[in-house]
Amino acid sequence: MNQTSQQGPSQSTGAPRRRHLMDPNAPRKAPDPKDLERLQRVQRRVVSVLIITTILHLSAGLVIAADHVAADRTDARVGLNLIAAAFMVGGIAATLVINGRSWRSPWLLLGLVPAVVGLWWTVL
Repeated sequence: MNQTSQQGPSQSTGAPRRRHLMDPNAPRKAPDPKDLERLQRVQRRVVSVLIITTILHLSAGLVIAADHVAADRTDARVGLNLIAAAFMVGGIAATLVINGRSWRSPWLLLGLVPAVVGLWWTVL
């Protein structure tokens, strides 16, 4: 049996420490507040885009589902279109709140587009 001590790559002498590893002798500097602010702004925008696209797909799916309801069930068609509009208005309001704006905004009228298009397509 070999009695020599085995040293790993981090314990070898003279080898520089890899940059992605933590070095207790040289802690990282504190992040700049402006960098953190920019990062948070980008994160809010990414989440906003994800929310809007997800809710838009959900609303479009509800309008398509309303088209597949039997022709004599006008109440179900109208109901699905109104639910699609409610989801879209809620998604727009959530996006406004995430970005630090008031949820009471004229942008909420854009959420009524699925209902108008859906009612025109499925009922009229």
